[in-house]
Amino acid sequence: MDLRQLRGFVAVAGAGTVTEAANTLGLAPASVSEQVRRLEQSLGVTLFERTPQGMRLTEPGATLLARAQELLDHADEVRRAVTGQRRRVRIGTLEMLAAARLPAVIRRLSERRPDLDVDVRTLTRGTLLAGVTSGELDVALLLDTGLWVGGLGFTMPEDAGSGAAMAPDLDFLDVGEVRLSLVAAPGGDREPLLVSATGCSIRLAADRAFGPEVPRRELTGIATAREWARQGLGSALLPDFALEPDLASGALVELDFDAPTLALRLVWLRGREPALRDVLYAMSA
Repeated sequence: MDLRQLRGFVAVAGAGTVTEAANTLGLAPASVSEQVRRLEQSLGVTLFERTPQGMRLTEPGATLLARAQELLDHADEVRRAVTGQRRRVRIGTLEMLAAARLPAVIRRLSERRPDLDVDVRTLTRGTLLAGVTSGELDVALLLDTGLWVGGLGFTMPEDAGSGAAMAPDLDFLDVGEVRLSLVAAPGGDREPLLVSATGCSIRLAADRAFGPEVPRRELTGIATAREWARQGLGSALLPDFALEPDLASGALVELDFDAPTLALRLVWLRGREPALRDVLYAMSA
C-alpha cells in the first residue's frame, strides 16, 4: 500500500465525495480517484460503493479506515524521528468555545508537552467531526452529553448528506462541564424563550429542556440572545461562560429552572489512541 493512496482513501471516507476530498488534499479529483482505484486493486477489494450521493464505505472499507490512520500516524512518527521535525497537533473547536474554554485546555497541553506545536482551527460542528474522521484534525473540542458522541442530538456527518454509509468510529473524553442557566433581566419579560439558530449546541439543549409549547424567538446566536434578555425581551438558556459578568452586575438574574449541564468533550477517531494518548492526557490532566 502506498501512503498517498491511504491518505486519499482516508480523505474520501471523511469527506464523502472525491471532489471534497480533493479540495482538502489540494489535488485534482481525477488524482484522488486514481489513488483509491489503485488501492482497491492492490488489496483486491472494493472499498467504496459509488452512488449519486457520494462514496459509501463498504465493509472492507470500514475495516481499512479503522487501521489506515494508524499507518499514517506511524509514518509521520518515523518522518519526525528522521528529520527532527516537531510534532504538530491539530485541534478543532466551535467558535464559542475557542475564546471561552479552549485557552485552559491549550495551557494544560503547553505546560505538559512544550515540545508540541498546536494548530487551532475554528469550525462548525459538522466540519469538525468530518475533519476528525478524515484525519485532517487530530481532536475536536465540542459540547455534548450522554454516553456516545452525538448524545445531545446533533447530526453526524454521514447523516448530513456526505454519503458515508457507516458512522465514523469516534471515541471521546469529557474534560470539563458547561453549566447552563435560564436567565432574564430583573423585571423583564419571561417570554418568549430567546434561542440561537437551529443546530447550535445551546439551541439543542434548550429544545430538549423545554417542550414545544413554550414560545420561542430564534436569533442569530447566544450573544444576541443574551443581549435581548438584558433588554428585557424574554428569557434565555445560556452557558456559564457567557453569563458571568451580567450575573455579577445584576443585569441578568437566574430564574428557577433545573437547567442541564453539558460536557466539554474531546473527540477523536478510534484507533488513534497510540498516537494521541500522551496528548489527550496532557489536555485533560
